[in-house]
Order: sequence, then structure tokens, then C-alpha cells
Amino acid sequence: MVFEKKMLKHGDPEDEEEEAAEEEEEEEEDMVDPLETIRAKCEETEHCVHYKERLEVCEARVNSRSDTTEECTEELFDFLHARDHCVAHKLFHNVK
Repeated sequence: MVFEKKMLKHGDPEDEEEEAAEEEEEEEEDMVDPLETIRAKCEETEHCVHYKERLEVCEARVNSRSDTTEECTEELFDFLHARDHCVAHKLFHNVK
């Protein structure tokens, strides 16, 4: 039976391999994506804050109306463009 071949006893080398794999998974969970960190820093720059404020004002205006066709697409794209422009200059300095 296949199941019988898979049975392991305590202390087998395969147990140690599984424990090592579990430890590696735990270490990977602690890793932080540098892109997210840089995006957060770039969103705090003066240039990005201006566009973020415009986006928030537009969203507040749209959400205050019950029947509107207005969308904040332009403001969103402006903010994302400004943030990504900042990120582009900083991201690849962190890549190994």
C-alpha cells in the first residue's frame, strides 16, 4: 500500500527536512516587500500629498451625492503617476 510507504518514524531524516522547510516558511513570512515600503514613503512626499489631497476631495464630493456620474479617475491616475514616478527612482537601489 502507498500509505504504508509514507509512514515515518520519529527521528527520520525526512522529519528533519520537513521541520527545516517549516522554519524557512516562517522566515519568509517576516520578509517585507520593499515596493510597499517605498510606496508608503513616496506617498508622504510633498508632490504626492498634493495629488492625494485632490483625490480625497474628489472622493468626498462624489460620495456626498446620491446620483452622480462623476468619477475620480483623473485624480486617481494623477496620484498613481506621481507616486510611481517617485518609486521608480528609489526602487531599483534596493534590488540585489
